[in-house]
Amino acid sequence: MANAHKHRQRVIRGAPDDLWDDLDTATKTAGTDRSAVTRQFWEWYVQRPGANLPECPASSEESAE
Repeated sequence: MANAHKHRQRVIRGAPDDLWDDLDTATKTAGTDRSAVTRQFWEWYVQRPGANLPECPASSEESAE
């Protein structure tokens, strides 16, 4: 199947467009993507061994210093 995804897709409901766009921008700034950050957060949240919260990118105020 040409259009089959490697992993099962999940849907996140209730996320406003501006939050989705900000997350996309922040993950690109950090050199990652929404999926990777979401997986890291979920692993930390369910207390998987060795899991850590994903790093937040520097804010525009912090990077200006």
